[in-house]
Amino acid sequence: MIDFFNMVLHIDQTFGLWVANYGVWVYLVLFLIVFGETGFVVLPFLPGDSLLFIAGAFGASGHIDPLVLSALLIAAAILGNTLNYYIGRWLGARVFAGHFRFLDRTALMRTHAFYEKHGGKTIVLSRFVPIVRTFAPFVAGAAYMDVLRFQFFNITGAVAWVGGLVAAGYFFGNIPLVKEHLNTIVLLGLGAAVLPLILAGGWKLIKRRQRQADVRAAQVAVKTARDPL
Repeated sequence: MIDFFNMVLHIDQTFGLWVANYGVWVYLVLFLIVFGETGFVVLPFLPGDSLLFIAGAFGASGHIDPLVLSALLIAAAILGNTLNYYIGRWLGARVFAGHFRFLDRTALMRTHAFYEKHGGKTIVLSRFVPIVRTFAPFVAGAAYMDVLRFQFFNITGAVAWVGGLVAAGYFFGNIPLVKEHLNTIVLLGLGAAVLPLILAGGWKLIKRRQRQADVRAAQVAVKTARDPL
């Protein structure tokens, strides 16, 4: 049993064994892994990006059907995020009702405002960032992001994430240089996805602090003008 779960956790490394031993059942396994990673905040450790890439590579070699694979995994990603959203929404309703006093309702209101303004791009971009993609739909639900708006970006992000990585694996996954340095490529891809978010967040923080400093300076100037020495 331990070996089985170890294979699940490292299916991106043992994918060939799964295909050889379980045949078409591998579609169900992949569906459940993607659904679990996106649907439950307690499962962010399940493989995602590398798994989709390698699955695409096996699709190119004829071991699995890439179109069927893509359709199933897009459905799994959409359904997983939807479940995660409603779990967060269920919890958020209880926070707003005051059932969890240890949670900050003011912070939740600020999160709600953020998701109303930036929720769409957050849901789409989070698809490409491990761990973040597991928590983003949960927070969207807890912050009461509009459900139709959430679903639009949920579907958009799922198609871009699954379709993009499976296609990349299909066309490039069997190139020897890519196969030998897959982990490095995944890390570079992760960096490319995360770095713009970090830079954008840092820039907004700097601008916010600058505005606060300008406001304080203006207040000091007004006070000095009113109460000269």
